[in-house]
Formats: sequence, structure tokens, C-alpha cells
Amino acid sequence: MTEPVEWIDVGAAEDFKRAPLREAQLGERLVAVSWKDGKFGVVSNVCNHVGGPLGRGHIEGEFVVCPWHQYRFHRCTGEGEPGYEADKVPAYGVKEQNGRLLVTAKPTSKRGHLAHEPHPLLRPTERAPGPMRIAGISTTAMDGKYPRFSTSEHLLDVALEHARSFGAETKLIRLNALKFRHCEGYYSKAAKACTWPCSITSADPADELTEVYDTAVHWADVFLVSTPIRWGAASSLYYKMVERLNCVQNQITLNNKVLIRNKVAAFIITGGQDGIQAVAGQMMGFFSEIGFLLPQFPFIAHSLGWEFEEMDRNVELVAHSEALKAGARDLVNRAAEMSKALLERELARAAIERGGRKASA
Repeated sequence: MTEPVEWIDVGAAEDFKRAPLREAQLGERLVAVSWKDGKFGVVSNVCNHVGGPLGRGHIEGEFVVCPWHQYRFHRCTGEGEPGYEADKVPAYGVKEQNGRLLVTAKPTSKRGHLAHEPHPLLRPTERAPGPMRIAGISTTAMDGKYPRFSTSEHLLDVALEHARSFGAETKLIRLNALKFRHCEGYYSKAAKACTWPCSITSADPADELTEVYDTAVHWADVFLVSTPIRWGAASSLYYKMVERLNCVQNQITLNNKVLIRNKVAAFIITGGQDGIQAVAGQMMGFFSEIGFLLPQFPFIAHSLGWEFEEMDRNVELVAHSEALKAGARDLVNRAAEMSKALLERELARAAIERGGRKASA
């Protein structure tokens, strides 16, 4: 025996005809109601991706487009766009009666998810065995075809070379060589719209900031960031990177999920005008906020003032300064010593936990 269909009045039909797409209250849940070419469509208001509100999106052709990450579902059947039909949201029956819009209390189809491999960045954040790993991130911007001498990257190279001398693995990432998009403000749409991995990284395989994410979260024990000063601030590439790193901090805000633990950050700052304290303060504040720890005296810096005569000799001064080179080596020493202490503490904690489990077995 077929169960009778229960219909719920969600409002005046004419009200829903004034907009191509809007949300409606259906009992205790919301649905997305669309009106196009004289026909209503009703689907779940919850996007399959991370739960975006479909009724606040827009209509493209016959598809509802999620306002958070642009996932598309047929406005009447709930099926995904061509090629992704099995990735679908529930659809509801709908009819207009006596000037009222009636929607079935229960969906007429089920939600479906396409199986897919999880993004590589979603693997557990467990440190693999091996020597200390020190990453250098150069944020200086320049013409790749005709590169100039970068004082900040030069001192970063000195620091990494010294790290290799005491057996650390090193990696140098030049942001200037990576092709990656600016942060597109998903957090401004809704806190949950800023995801881990980053919404851009998840949707765009060509986005190369994945290398920075993987290095910061999964590979490095020490994260050395170098930047020039530009008009009293860090480089534009630095800010382009840290805006995208907001997704790491947002996991703490939303889920109390700390992706970065027992890792050390330190900084190299050079510039032709003063502003070092302001730049260093921003860098220390940001990297602390996403989980990094700072060693005592966590940055070295060099500035040579305003005069153009001084700028003419700035490159030569940095290139040949034994004091600055020694400062870079001392910086990586301090960061490595702190990292070593953190790693030893973690190993000791793990050994105690293993011993406790054996005793209770």
C-alpha cells in the first residue's frame, strides 16, 4: 500500500515567483526553491560539498549554483552537473494550489555522493622518522628571466647551507617561482566555506601553493621565512601566501583541529628603509597564530635607511657581510635547537604512552 503524500504549505506562490531562487522553511529544515520558465523546482538547501546554503546561490541554466564553492545541482532533480549526475542532493515534489506553494514533507529522491580519493593534504599529520627538516621560504619578487640579487634570499641560502652542515635536510621554496591564486575570500562568505585543504587548492589542481601547505603541515620541523621590506611592510608575495594560510588557522577556530604542532618558525628581514619591528611583529603574530613556536630572538634583520647612496652599496654590503652571515647561521642554530628539544620531548612522551599501554595490557 502506497503511503499518502504529505504536503506542506511554504508560502504564497507569487512571493516565490519574484526571485529565481530563494530559501524556504519546510518544517524544521530549509529547502531551495527555484522559479524558471514557468516551473518551480525544490531541492535540499544543503550542498554536498561542505553544506553551503544552495538557496542563497544563483541559477545558471537549469542548475542551482552553491554560493560557497560553485557546486551545481539540477534545480528540479537535484542531480549534479553533466558528468557528476550521481553527486546529487535530495529533490522534493512541488505544486501550486489555490495561490499557495506546496512542497512534499519528505524528499522524492535521495542524496548521493561520488566516491573520490581524499586530497593528499588530508593525510594524518604524523612526523615521519628521519633527520631534522628545515624549510626556507623566500618571498622576494623579481623578474624570473632577469633576476636581481636578493639580500633576504641570500641570507636564507646562508642559513640553509649551515643547516645542511649539521645534518639537517633542507628545502628552498621560492614563492616567485610558484603559480598560485590569491585568497578569494571564502571566509567572508561563511567561516565553514574556508576549508582544509584550501578551497582553491581542492578545486584547482594547477594551484601550486600545495607545496607550501605540504611543507608547513607535513614536512618541516623548522620554517624559515625571508622577506624584503616594501614600503614598511613585508613583500606582496608574503601577504599573498599568508592570506591563503588562513585555512590552517580556521581549522582551529571551527574544529579545534591544530594542524601544526611542535614546529618552529624564524624570520629573515632585509630592507632599504626602516620598519623592521612592524614587519617582524606581524610575522611573529601570524605564525604563532597558526601553531608555530618561536625560539628566543626569532628573527634577524638588516636595514640601510633612506638615502639612495646607501642603497647603491646595500647589495655589496649584505653580500660580503660576515656579521650578517653569522647572524643567519646563529638564527638557524637557535631554531634547530628548539626544534630538537620539541622532537625529543615528543619521543619521550610517546615512549611513556607505549609503556603505559603495555603495563595495562
